Amino acid sequence: MGVYLSTPKTEKVSEDGENDKLKFGVSSMQGWRTTMEDAHSALLDLDNDTAFFGVFDGHGGKVVAKFCAKYLHREVLRSEAYAAGDLGAAVHRAYFRMDEMMRGQRGWRELQALGDKINQFSGIIEGLIWSPKASDSNDRHDDWAFEEGPHSDFTGPNCGSTACVALIRNKQLVVANAGDSRCVISRNGQAYNLSRDHKPELEAERERIRSAGGFVLMGRVNGNLNLSRAIGDMKFKQNKFLPPDKQILTANPDINIVELCDDDEFIVLACDGIWDCMSSQQLVDFIREHIDTEESLSAVCERVLDRCLAPSTMGGEGCDNMTMILVQFKKPIAQVEDASGAEPAGDAGCCETHGAHENGSGKQV
Repeated sequence: MGVYLSTPKTEKVSEDGENDKLKFGVSSMQGWRTTMEDAHSALLDLDNDTAFFGVFDGHGGKVVAKFCAKYLHREVLRSEAYAAGDLGAAVHRAYFRMDEMMRGQRGWRELQALGDKINQFSGIIEGLIWSPKASDSNDRHDDWAFEEGPHSDFTGPNCGSTACVALIRNKQLVVANAGDSRCVISRNGQAYNLSRDHKPELEAERERIRSAGGFVLMGRVNGNLNLSRAIGDMKFKQNKFLPPDKQILTANPDINIVELCDDDEFIVLACDGIWDCMSSQQLVDFIREHIDTEESLSAVCERVLDRCLAPSTMGGEGCDNMTMILVQFKKPIAQVEDASGAEPAGDAGCCETHGAHENGSGKQV
């Protein structure tokens, strides 16, 4: 459900990039919605060996999605686990860190700066008045909690966002997900889901919600949200006797680690505006049909958005904001030259995975 425009906004924001290992395209479109609440990150060079991609589907407002797009990869990069080479632990901690950072005076100010123009102005003014002087914060590893001001007791935003993130380092792919955005890999044309849609109807989700004092009504948390994990949404995270991963709603991400192999062609990260209209396998088939004929990967993404856009708002599906990132694995030159006479690389067992899930008409890895 939602408020819709009389005609959809079909203008797209698209981007392409590549390095010696990867090629990506991304496109987003507001569609029938009155506002655009999606955000994304696409960084080929988080460091010299690592790429970072993420889609963030906001609800109740755009600021949490934009906050995640701005800060989540930075928190991954600065963590001790990242420095130690543990990408899974680094991104896992970064999800919880988003909720922590959006509290207090600094959190309020940063969210204001990412909002509408009048909120941006308020955030700038308070920043000039209340932000710590450089000399006061140079010795602090993290000065977010130390900024004081009229919003020091701010408990965080009541709007929220999904977060589906992929980090690629050499042959390792790490996928983190909280919410109902999704990551899918194509292996020899077969779609495999690398994330699980977090819905309140799932037994483990429903049990956590009830144990924390909440309930599920008509497939929604407390009769409100139709997803069971998200960053933000602080009104569902107020039980002081429970840790963050046990709250009614939690930012706790599933982490899936995949060892890539030669059969892997590309991954897709997309918000539910895409998955409401196409299954994982349907999307993989559509991409493979167009990936060699379109001039760029973002053009392929744009075709998907047009394919999913509903002709009217009568049905509901195809009326949401839409964002999609397509990341293609480049093949070594020698492998491409030998492809015509090569033996099949093997079945899906060539890849080692941990925690993959089966949903959306895509097989488990």
